[in-house]
Amino acid sequence: MTRREKVLTYMEKHALSMDQGVTTSEISEAIGVLRPNVSKELNQLVREGRIKKLNGRPVHYVVNHAVGKRKMKMEQKPSIGFAGDARISDHNIKEKSAAHKNEVDAFENMIGNRDSLKNQVEQAKAALLYPPHGLNTLIIGPTGSGKTYFANKMYHFALDKEIISKKGFTTFNCADYAHNPQLLMSHLFGYVKGAFTGANSDKDGLIQEADGGMLFLDEVHRLPPEGQEMIFYFMDHGTYSRLGETTKVHHADVRLVYATTEDPESSLLQTFVRRIPIIIQLPDFKQRSAREKLQLLEQLLTLEANRIHKNIRLNEDVVQALLGSVTYGNVGQLKSNIQLVCAQGFLNSMHNKNEITLLFSQLPPNIKDGLSNLADNRKELGNLSRLLEPTMVIKPNAKRGLPDIDSYELPYNLYEIIGDKATLLKDEGLDQTAINNFIMTDINLHLKSFYRQGNLEKTFSSLNEIVDQEIIDLTKQIQRLLQERENYPVRDNFIYAMSLHISSFIKRVQSGKPLRSISSDLISMVHDYPDELKIAEHVKVLIEDHYRFPVPESEVYYMAILLVSLKSEPKAGKVGIVVAAHGNSTASSMVQVVSQLLSVDNIAAYDMPLEMSPKVALDGIALQAKNIDQGNGVLLLVDMGSLSTFSSKLTEKTNVHVKTIDMVTTAMVLEAARKTALIDSDLETVYRELREFNGYSRTINKVQKKKNDVQKISDQREKAIIAICSTGEGTAQKIKELLDKILVDNLIDDITVITVSVVNMKEQIAKIQQNYQIVATTGVVNPQLAVPFVSLENLLQGGGESFVSLIEEINNHTVREAEALEHSELLTEEMSQNYLGQYFTFINPKKIAKILWSYCDFIQQRSKLNMSNAFKVSLIMHMAGAIERYLTRSEMNVGDDQLASVRLEKLYPIVKQANKVLHDTINIDLSEAEVYYIVEIFNTEKEKNDTQNK
Repeated sequence: MTRREKVLTYMEKHALSMDQGVTTSEISEAIGVLRPNVSKELNQLVREGRIKKLNGRPVHYVVNHAVGKRKMKMEQKPSIGFAGDARISDHNIKEKSAAHKNEVDAFENMIGNRDSLKNQVEQAKAALLYPPHGLNTLIIGPTGSGKTYFANKMYHFALDKEIISKKGFTTFNCADYAHNPQLLMSHLFGYVKGAFTGANSDKDGLIQEADGGMLFLDEVHRLPPEGQEMIFYFMDHGTYSRLGETTKVHHADVRLVYATTEDPESSLLQTFVRRIPIIIQLPDFKQRSAREKLQLLEQLLTLEANRIHKNIRLNEDVVQALLGSVTYGNVGQLKSNIQLVCAQGFLNSMHNKNEITLLFSQLPPNIKDGLSNLADNRKELGNLSRLLEPTMVIKPNAKRGLPDIDSYELPYNLYEIIGDKATLLKDEGLDQTAINNFIMTDINLHLKSFYRQGNLEKTFSSLNEIVDQEIIDLTKQIQRLLQERENYPVRDNFIYAMSLHISSFIKRVQSGKPLRSISSDLISMVHDYPDELKIAEHVKVLIEDHYRFPVPESEVYYMAILLVSLKSEPKAGKVGIVVAAHGNSTASSMVQVVSQLLSVDNIAAYDMPLEMSPKVALDGIALQAKNIDQGNGVLLLVDMGSLSTFSSKLTEKTNVHVKTIDMVTTAMVLEAARKTALIDSDLETVYRELREFNGYSRTINKVQKKKNDVQKISDQREKAIIAICSTGEGTAQKIKELLDKILVDNLIDDITVITVSVVNMKEQIAKIQQNYQIVATTGVVNPQLAVPFVSLENLLQGGGESFVSLIEEINNHTVREAEALEHSELLTEEMSQNYLGQYFTFINPKKIAKILWSYCDFIQQRSKLNMSNAFKVSLIMHMAGAIERYLTRSEMNVGDDQLASVRLEKLYPIVKQANKVLHDTINIDLSEAEVYYIVEIFNTEKEKNDTQNK
């Protein structure tokens, strides 16, 4: 039984006994499914109309057949999308008669139906009403302009006018299966048994499912040519064959509506386009009037107000910033930005039960930039200013629900998730700043899907600011040549890198500057890549034909090197994380908390019962490391014992680079997941930063240092950022100019930008490192240094924000590194007290810190061991855990063999004496198993020191 079936079955079973409905928490506890997952399924069931949501806090849900018994007002079935509704009729009005129903116009309530969308609405009506069976329609528009929503309006219009008889709007996105044409065709047309491997029985396709209704094919340009041919045969004759059949014996009466973001003349077969007489072009957001933009904003804000049951207050600057932030994704981007700022406002206003306030100062940088974007268009700004009041207050409106069909609508209630996670984090002991930081990270992850769809358009927009559109068009032509004629795979950043390269070459020719020289190293390198050299010759011909001047042979060599760089796939994904800890569920519990708080796919747990042998543990952890590795190495977070020495053994066993950090806590796992989810860093960077991690809550008192107490040792070399391109001149020079401007604008004057060519890149970087401390790299290829790399496309998309944040993090890290006192005498009893207060619940940190510090001194004096203060703090943390286990009656267990072996250790009698002193002081008697683990901690420390001294 699926999760959704479990939820629905539970609700139907208890529908009559729970008259007021059930909450998400009640269902979660009853069926044993995590609350966020239950929330997701409930919201999906609401969309499908199978259950209803009741207003109030907490939200209650009821099954549809029980709605009549409720007196509470229901939230209405959604009917808003991206083109938007100016007004929405009250669904509580009694059902209209069939005659009156035919007078209803589904387009009447759509924002822009009498203005920017007037002609489009008339076209849609004409296509649907044209006798005898209407006309096929293609909707064209940029990403986020509302193509799916417009098609949905067409469906409702056809249903209201009784043009179609079957309820149900069938949709299919051709891009979902574009990589597998056979699977795509089987979804559309169905298949017969034996048509392909896995086809164990006959199955109808979407065309049969939509018989009597409407089928909407989105991104139709992703249909393969044979699929387009099958569709236009169906358009002509109304018959089709399923996959595996030879005759067209199936008939269906389906209204077909298509959508694409591409030019149909170049992306679709002409025979296909000729059969679509109605082509509807939707406007982008910039073409909408100021009044329409404001109506759309108000409407989308009302949707959020309905979800959180609070007023939303925002001033004129925030309104303008939101409207100006739409740069590439149209109404879809506006909606996503509104969701982001409302989620942030909700988080910051959780103490206010009636209202959330959206402040300009709290907006993300990319949305703040919207204000300056809008200021560049003085006419648009003037039109908006005349319509705006200084303050806007949006109130929940019961007449407005959630969208029926909306590609940008999250399948869960984001605000419920924020509330739940804020509570969880608070229970973990985090302060409000850390809570906000984590939850905003999570919100960004949830909303990232939209930005992933829109990043290409956004980057082209940014690229257009420094490269002529003519060159971008030529580069796209080159990309098609490589993919179609040469079957040559290129990465997503091909357009950016090649456009900049060609632009640099063209401007060099036009300015009369001498052409680039060609070195013997370059010639030698290129001869190792004959395929790329051959393709570069074809590219040369394209450029010559376009610009009508010769391209020198040296440029062919440089283009060949660039092609090599752009062909190689990125080496790695995220850094993997494996949490391994003693106990039946210790590691799993930490990973479960992190999974609830952050949507991550790069983390695994390995629980080790105390009787498990180290060899079995090593094999189990090795398996987890191999499974979780994405090519960028694995971070192993362990609790104690011999686990911290597993790194080299795991690397040898799995061929996966593994780094280990001990003394793992839930807070550390959270930070590891956050860093690996958001930062494109390598394993060494994440490992280094986590070694210095001291938790989130309760700021540790800074140690006041007297002059000359500690000699700071820091890297005295100047800092540098490396910019890489194929030549080290054109593209890299543009990157250098961009970064120099960013550094100047942000008053950063201690970092130099140095350009480097892909040719002999490693040797050049080695020379630079003699005089400079490289803090980051960017460009067309990742040099695989142990510093963050920002790709060229990300640099263009972020407008430099990512680099500024990166540099600030580097500077903070430098300060932390200079003040690192891990082995210094400044790690004192006071600091251990802070740590104890941060991580433990049942002990008095002020009292126990002094006792445990004396415990460490007792062992040190009698064992003659040299214990660093850092090790003392670690031992104190372990001892505090042992005391808590004693107090909560959850002490560890150890096998008889292990107990027998530990009694032979030299340190055993000394630890026993120290434990007796502890008993005399606080009346706590630690078990033999705890003694075993204390001795093991000393043995592990000795192994680490011996390894470092080799």
